[in-house]
Amino acid sequence: MKWKGRRQSDNVEDRRGMSSGGKTIVGGGILGIIILLLNVFGGENAQMITPVLEQLNQGQSQQPTEQRDLTAKELEEQAFVKTLLADNEDVWTKIFEENNLTYKKPNVVLFSGGVQTACGSATSDSGPFYCPADQKIYMDLSFFEELKTRFGAQGGDFATAYVIAHEIGHHVQTLLGTSAKMRQMQQGKSKAEANKLSVALELQADFYAGVWTHYNQQMNNMLEEGDIDEALSAAHAVGDDAIQTKIQGHIVPESFTHGTSEQRKYWFLKGYQSGDINQGNTFK
Repeated sequence: MKWKGRRQSDNVEDRRGMSSGGKTIVGGGILGIIILLLNVFGGENAQMITPVLEQLNQGQSQQPTEQRDLTAKELEEQAFVKTLLADNEDVWTKIFEENNLTYKKPNVVLFSGGVQTACGSATSDSGPFYCPADQKIYMDLSFFEELKTRFGAQGGDFATAYVIAHEIGHHVQTLLGTSAKMRQMQQGKSKAEANKLSVALELQADFYAGVWTHYNQQMNNMLEEGDIDEALSAAHAVGDDAIQTKIQGHIVPESFTHGTSEQRKYWFLKGYQSGDINQGNTFK
């Protein structure tokens, strides 16, 4: 992916130089695996893990905050994320203006280990997620190495771009009222039916990631050979069926909350190929 030399967003908070601030964050183990299964590409499901984490965090001691300088590698990663966020800001501002709407820019928070959010506390095991309460996207970039080593994704810089665009897709859903409407629709539904609505929300975020790719390619000619394959590999790796097969050896379709590998790839490609935000009704 060609990304250097473009505008960088000011809406990135890099907390990786901070350690031991606030309450102690719950670590990995079996809880981390459960959270990861629930919350890979977290979206609105970030709110699901909050009560568990906050209950476990109660009574933990306050620790002093220590600050360190970021490494050269971390500064390069920061510049990359700032560029991706700027690209998303430009694309979604354009799309919203075309539809007589105003786009409110989200923040991206980079952290390492654990983080406090308006949705509660979370650890790296949560995977990247969007918190609608503060309209921020939270990411520990070590997730992408785990995506390769544990879940078999191809990796690459455009896999990261896809994930960020997916999470910003959830921000778009919040601004458009789609997320609130989905939660309303879930009221009174069985767990299986509520999960289907969650899947539709996640697939639409994949579609929006594809729409962003379409527009950003037109605006910045960013794509290099293999980039789309990197995104599709990441989408495949985080399909509910792929994760459940990897973790437990079988699938339970009624428990899916994010969509199958094939569904995730299909909706990303549909957004990328069409570039038409109106073709993303995944709730039909």
